[in-house]
Amino acid sequence: MKYMLLVYGDEQAWDEAEREQCYKDSAQVAHDLRSGGRNVVAAPLHPVATATSVRVREGKRLVTDGPFAETREQLGGYFIVDVQDLDEAIAIAGRLPSARLGTIEIRPIMEIPGLAAH
Repeated sequence: MKYMLLVYGDEQAWDEAEREQCYKDSAQVAHDLRSGGRNVVAAPLHPVATATSVRVREGKRLVTDGPFAETREQLGGYFIVDVQDLDEAIAIAGRLPSARLGTIEIRPIMEIPGLAAH
């Protein structure tokens, strides 16, 4: 089963050195999973200040800078893992360094024929 692990956190919670260490530690988790035969896709996102939001209302496209909602925690990255079950996804989420200061939201991925090429 595929799960998306959405990494949320306060962008100001870590200094630059801590952020770089988080990236290294996250890369190590991904490497360990791949070495164990697990399929993993992972990437951090640029800061929320670089985001653009698009909405269509009454047939008109509305484009704004930044996220749609102001929150304390922002989406900072993701992992997609192919694992046996939710328990395994939870175990992986607990290994991610961002879980120490933020939140890892785990969502099962729906498989819709023809939607994504694998």
